[in-house]
Amino acid sequence: MFDPISHYSHISAAILAGGLGTRLRSIVPDTQKVLAEVLKRPFLTFLLDQLETAGIRHVVLCTGYKGEAIHKQLGDKYESLRMIYSQEDAPLGTGGALRLALPHLNSDPVLVMNGDSYINTDVNAFLDWFSLKDVPAAMVVARVPNTNRYGRVILDEDSRVKSFEEKGGKADPGWINAGIYLFKNKLLENIPRGKPYSLEQNFFPFLVAQGFYGYPCKADFLDIGTPVSYADAGNFFQKIRPAG
Repeated sequence: MFDPISHYSHISAAILAGGLGTRLRSIVPDTQKVLAEVLKRPFLTFLLDQLETAGIRHVVLCTGYKGEAIHKQLGDKYESLRMIYSQEDAPLGTGGALRLALPHLNSDPVLVMNGDSYINTDVNAFLDWFSLKDVPAAMVVARVPNTNRYGRVILDEDSRVKSFEEKGGKADPGWINAGIYLFKNKLLENIPRGKPYSLEQNFFPFLVAQGFYGYPCKADFLDIGTPVSYADAGNFFQKIRPAG
């Protein structure tokens, strides 16, 4: 009998948790950004809950700045999740950190999440959609009333990513990168090893040529990257009913 909880237990998930969090230092000066408290718990635990609800059991935390603090606070197990830490010795960017973690990511596809944002989506539904669409790479895209702060993702009629517009562009409604991705494992080998490399600036333009798709999701989205958005995080999680 099909068990939706265990259906994706083989999937490896990576969480990008190595950012410096420069913009948040005025209010959380001694804390790694993903450990910033929301409702008296580390923000990262909301992402871990989302993965556990999806039935995923293997998580790699891609750490850098204050990575030892994350390991010390969360340990090697969270509920039913087994956690491995991939610690960079020098800043490698989002792409370089993911490439460093590749030996620990044994599934195909690999699920990747930004550690400083949350979208209230059903991860299982994204995995189902990706499997049925049979594409090499995809991202969850969120619909927001103003894309100016985030940049914009331009999709064609088949939800294929055509291009990206930089932050500070149009202040109109549109689709933005919601920070959850699925990549065929083989694609990650194209990221150079041991060098600073950005997913957004370097890898995504490469993927557009390969076939990069957006999974449209009209769900509540939060990015804790600024003091204003972080201050609203408690209200955000109190209002939503987590999907899954």
